[in-house]
Amino acid sequence: MKHEHLFPNNLIKQLMEIIEVLGYIGALIVGVTLGLIGGGGSIISIPILTYMFHINPITTTAYSLFVIGTSSSIGTLNNWKKGLIDYRIAIVFAIPAFLAVYIVRKYIMPEIPLEIIAINSFVITKDMAIMAFFAVVMIFSAISMIKKNKFFTTVQFSNRHNYPLIILAGLIIGLLTGVIGIGGGFLIIPTLVLLLKIPMKKAVATTLFIIAIKSLVGFLGDLGNTEINWGFLLIFTALSTIGIFFGTYLSAYIKGVNLKKSFGWMTMFVALVILCKEFLI
Repeated sequence: MKHEHLFPNNLIKQLMEIIEVLGYIGALIVGVTLGLIGGGGSIISIPILTYMFHINPITTTAYSLFVIGTSSSIGTLNNWKKGLIDYRIAIVFAIPAFLAVYIVRKYIMPEIPLEIIAINSFVITKDMAIMAFFAVVMIFSAISMIKKNKFFTTVQFSNRHNYPLIILAGLIIGLLTGVIGIGGGFLIIPTLVLLLKIPMKKAVATTLFIIAIKSLVGFLGDLGNTEINWGFLLIFTALSTIGIFFGTYLSAYIKGVNLKKSFGWMTMFVALVILCKEFLI
């Protein structure tokens, strides 16, 4: 270790403990974000689990699925009481998504080699590829949050739905969820509103329901392939759950449009940091 003579062991230990505490604070922020804007939890949880708790990306994505699935279930209960969930759309969308997520997590991800590409001394590993793909998805997510989308206010809603399109969208988003462990709310909501002509409030509520079940089904696919530290995972999830209640309370006082734009810029910054960390540092 070339830096051991520069930093005493006790100082390194103290720094690691501080980073761990910040990581648990980050778990609260994951929940606050879900409570405030109804999504974005994975965008925060995956970097926290990977870089603050030093968990490998495969396990990180599994943990993220559990955290987001459990947290979204709480929001789903609230929407169920309000009658906002379109169960017909959710079932048609969710079945192919569930199958795609489970198959990817159970059978495809374990088969990807640890070293994907080797060019001389430069090696792209499985973990690097997952984090890089995650960062690219984050960038697209950030752009969608930063830009003002007028289509959401001008779309004409309809009671007639294109079910083959719903199935296709479910498969694609399920595959994406399976690879990088995200809920996919920033993809599902535009799909339901713009392509399927579902009113925004119903789209958000239905999306949360889909994310909750899809994420937990994806996590089930990891149980035989990934070693789970249940003590840590349940503490992290509990803190995120507490954060959801706090975020829901704050949402009554903060404008969602401004919040999403700020969160979009933060997401862009984190994505660029991940790319630099994986390929330049």
